[in-house]
Amino acid sequence: MTWVILSIFFIGYLFIIIEHGIKLDKAATALITGVLCWVAYTFVEKNPETVNHQLYEQISEIAGILFFLIGAMTIVELIDLYDGFQIIIDKIKTTNKRTLLIIISILSFLLSALLDNLTTSIVMTSLVTKILSDKQDRMITIGMIIIAANTGGAWSPIGDVTTTMLWIGNQITTQSIIRTVTIPSVVATVIPLLFLIFKLKGSFVPIQIVKNNLVTDFERNAIFFSGIGLLIFVPIFKLFTHLPPFMGMMLAVGILWLISEVLHRKKGKATIQNSIFSALERIDMPSILFFFGILLAVGSLQASGMLLSAADFLSTTVKNDIAVISSIGLLSAIFDNVPLVAAVQGMYDLNQYPSGDFFWNFLAFCSGTGGSILIIGSAAGVAAMGIENISFFWYLRNISLAALLGYIAGAATCVLLG
Repeated sequence: MTWVILSIFFIGYLFIIIEHGIKLDKAATALITGVLCWVAYTFVEKNPETVNHQLYEQISEIAGILFFLIGAMTIVELIDLYDGFQIIIDKIKTTNKRTLLIIISILSFLLSALLDNLTTSIVMTSLVTKILSDKQDRMITIGMIIIAANTGGAWSPIGDVTTTMLWIGNQITTQSIIRTVTIPSVVATVIPLLFLIFKLKGSFVPIQIVKNNLVTDFERNAIFFSGIGLLIFVPIFKLFTHLPPFMGMMLAVGILWLISEVLHRKKGKATIQNSIFSALERIDMPSILFFFGILLAVGSLQASGMLLSAADFLSTTVKNDIAVISSIGLLSAIFDNVPLVAAVQGMYDLNQYPSGDFFWNFLAFCSGTGGSILIIGSAAGVAAMGIENISFFWYLRNISLAALLGYIAGAATCVLLG
């Protein structure tokens, strides 16, 4: 009966891919797919209590990601309501499209290591929508943001969910991951950048943003720097408390909410459009629901043991660690990299591969960067897909090859240096 779950998953996946052709929103397809996968699983696992227990475990993990996403989006939207991104835009003096792509790529790469790939994707994608008016140029730049956010997150223990999992599990150390993965991550960024930079030509005219007269420069600076500072605070909060990242994000939202309330305590209804309530209304809920449906569907594959079986099959069939991990990186373009990495963690222990071993560092690189090959292969891609409404096939035609070449070059560099 497991083939039924797989069939439902891939049919749903197909409908998501051809969303624009059939004119059915991907969020609806993802939700239906996620629920039907679990319905099919109930016929595989006859014990309802077991199914419910596994479902609630999956929901708890998914909820953590969704709350994190909602919190990050709220902060970004509130900064935008205060014209906060104009502070960065004013610092970018170039009007050359290629130069802008290089700047955005570097910022995304570095920010991802400090924040994480998901938050970086949301912040930088929102920033680009305020700079470029041409949709094609914007989508190419956002495609590079997805790649740079994922590669930047791969060399930091707090840059990606999977690297954090490996870090908490003592499979990697801060020193080992930075020493082993930084250069391959740079290679995996530069190769796609050289490929995509030729897709952009000429200069651009920056979007003229109408200044919000209800916001003073002091208020704009206060919300912008507080918001960015609180986003950077989230991984630090996790580092010291060991609580899930969404807890730090919710604390950040609460603090920024308080700052906003204090700033406008005496302005009353005149500034309602700059309140946290307006920011919450602007959150892209269809993207949140799409993310929920996808993770729910992948969760059914994990609960049924199919992902573990796939990882075990690769290990016993290929019998080459580098080939196995490289394959898992490619699989992460289709499936969520979190359960794939969790499966590998369960298959190998620290006695076989000690903490800081190349095996674990290579896994962190491949699982973190392989998701860039398809737009729905990473949280960063899914978030950007929702914000800019990028189609699966557009990304496949214009970005996937560049991401794949970067992945292969980065993996080869990792092996050579390892």
